[in-house]
Amino acid sequence: MSRAGAVLFDKDGTLFDFHATWSVWAHGVIDDLARGDPELMARLADAAHYDLQARRFRPTSPIIAGTNREAAECFASVLPVLPVEEVEIHLMRRAAEAPLAPAVPLAPYLDGLAARGLRLGVVTNDTESGARAHLGSAGVLDRFDFVAGFDSGYGAKPAPGPLLAFAQAVAVAPARVVMVGDSAHDLIAGRAAGMQVIGVLTGTASRADLAPLADAVLPDIGHIPDWLDA
Repeated sequence: MSRAGAVLFDKDGTLFDFHATWSVWAHGVIDDLARGDPELMARLADAAHYDLQARRFRPTSPIIAGTNREAAECFASVLPVLPVEEVEIHLMRRAAEAPLAPAVPLAPYLDGLAARGLRLGVVTNDTESGARAHLGSAGVLDRFDFVAGFDSGYGAKPAPGPLLAFAQAVAVAPARVVMVGDSAHDLIAGRAAGMQVIGVLTGTASRADLAPLADAVLPDIGHIPDWLDA
């Protein structure tokens, strides 16, 4: 394995704990879209594979690794009177207000990686504007050399395009980039890009889900420095 020169992170479920952030957000979105109608809330939850009682996404949810458009299509499938474009705009607005729960204290953690000479990036299937808003709210946007969303012009994971765009932007060979994510989409994209891949367990996937696709599966991103040293 090559010495790492850069680390590329997924956002949701990786930099931010998925359930503490997005499962909480989803309950509010479902309530908004249903206007408090319990039967419609149940249909929306079923379409999203969301457990209303537990207030958690099920691992099978298409929203977990999907784009904002795919999430909008999922909800709009049971909202025939509301155009998918309006649902998409609503999700974008609500996503900017999501209750962020960093997996670790991000500022000192990222400063520690940068002190090792590593270039840092984020590639998400969220919108780029949403990603920048979340990273800005967490006070760490300036720590990243590259931020891309599904709408940034490079494609969306699991395609490798946005990952290769990061490698090119920071002038680090793909084999020296470590892609870190919580879903199969992230790890498949990393492999397709020729990168080293690490799975983390702060999303909805289990160790058994990620292990066949990863060089290592770690509890959270805080364990990456030890992995690099090893």
